[in-house]
Amino acid sequence: MGSSRDIAIGPVAVVSLLLGTLLQNEIDPVANEEDYRKLAFTATFFAGITQVTLGFFRLGFLIDFLSHAAIVGFMSGAAITIALQQLKGFLGIKKFTKKTDIVSVMHSVFDSAHHGWNWQTIVIGVSFLSFLLAAKHIGKKNKKFFWVPAIGPLISVIVSTFFVFITRADKEGVQIVRHIDQGINPSSVHQIYFKGDYLLKGVRIGIVAGMVALTEAIAIGRTFAAMKDYQLDGNKEMVALGTMNVVGSMTSCYVATGSFSRSAVNYMAGCRTAVSNIIMAIVVFLTLEFITPLFKYTPNAILAAIIISAVISLIDFDAVCLIWKIDKFDFVACMGAFFGVVFVSVEIGLLIAVSISFAKILLQVTRPRTAILGNLPRSTVYRNILQYPEATKVPGVLIVRVDSAIYFSNSNYIKERILRWLIDEDDLVKESGQTKIQFLIVEMSPVTDIDTSGIHALEELYRSLQKREIQLILANPGPVVIDKLHASSFAQMIGEDKIFLTVADAVASCCPKSVGEV
Repeated sequence: MGSSRDIAIGPVAVVSLLLGTLLQNEIDPVANEEDYRKLAFTATFFAGITQVTLGFFRLGFLIDFLSHAAIVGFMSGAAITIALQQLKGFLGIKKFTKKTDIVSVMHSVFDSAHHGWNWQTIVIGVSFLSFLLAAKHIGKKNKKFFWVPAIGPLISVIVSTFFVFITRADKEGVQIVRHIDQGINPSSVHQIYFKGDYLLKGVRIGIVAGMVALTEAIAIGRTFAAMKDYQLDGNKEMVALGTMNVVGSMTSCYVATGSFSRSAVNYMAGCRTAVSNIIMAIVVFLTLEFITPLFKYTPNAILAAIIISAVISLIDFDAVCLIWKIDKFDFVACMGAFFGVVFVSVEIGLLIAVSISFAKILLQVTRPRTAILGNLPRSTVYRNILQYPEATKVPGVLIVRVDSAIYFSNSNYIKERILRWLIDEDDLVKESGQTKIQFLIVEMSPVTDIDTSGIHALEELYRSLQKREIQLILANPGPVVIDKLHASSFAQMIGEDKIFLTVADAVASCCPKSVGEV
């Protein structure tokens, strides 16, 4: 149903961690296993409904509110949190905290250091983690060996399981998987909460998990679509993912989404269509039907090592450094999400990421950039005097450019900013003895739209300028803006002859002598 040819679908680390954390906040999975499982299916069902709804009503733009910087921070924090959770199996610890923050986890690890660690488990974990990391390094260094990191986990499971079986290391304290139910899981339609106390909790958890799953899947789909130069329909992807999760919730599955590591293996192996997902599903089906008894002696340490090696790649140091160089506010968003996940919880980290992303949007909307323009020597071009130091101001004229649409949220700020610049220019004129400001030219080509609050602010600006005996002139307003200026009669208020096509034309009308000299 989707448009991506490369995305590989399945359970992923970040969504699994988020879903598990949110579920455990409501129900203890040990004390109340059945209700925990039912709530998981309910959350999955409503995650799918959320995704289908967003796709059907073309509301995919909502996931774009989670900025790239926030996602990088959230993913990195989640990777560390997931890796820390694996220390239980990696070190052979039996009593382990249920909290996910780094302080609680490290406290639990060191508390059990004297009596809870198992050296055989640690040897198995460290050995195979080193092997998996080496396999990844080989795959990165030489693209011809892309299959090495792909089959690394499978080899690790086979070798470690065989080793534990022949040595009976499980009798020495090495924790193993033990029994895994054979066959396909039964229908779970009757286990979804459609009423009762857990319904709203399932809806809330499902919406959060569904949005995060969508964000990851769309990001992965866009990445591979760009690499292969084809268009990705985000709304189709949402409907496809949502349908999949709704059906999955009825067949004993929890929230699944696009996996970057599996998609990368697909891409490197030369897969060209979504048939690769069908092949993958068949292999999983055959494994569940016939091979699960062979996993009885698989050590938990090897599973922990596989997960740790997988999530390490989620920590993108290069992206963090690039974010710091480009935009400091983005870096704050990145670090806020990271520290929120690592030191508090996954949901708090996600909340911080979304909050900072929204704060950035609001800041940019309510505090748009404005600039004073000057004339570039030997031309009729006017540019920002901070960007082009050689640009000179026109005597008696202040030229201001507004780099945003003018709405109720920023109209008052723009008006006050222009008036402050006028005051500053007047002070400079008095000190230097230059020509007094007689004209204010507002360059409006970047202004894509204006609402009634924006027009009202222009009217107030016009009246303030009249008191100062300064004429207001507009340069190059767009078609939408000029229509609204005429509809509101503001164009007639300042005079049709005070609206010009370019800044150069406006300056020529103010002081033709200066333009002629240029």
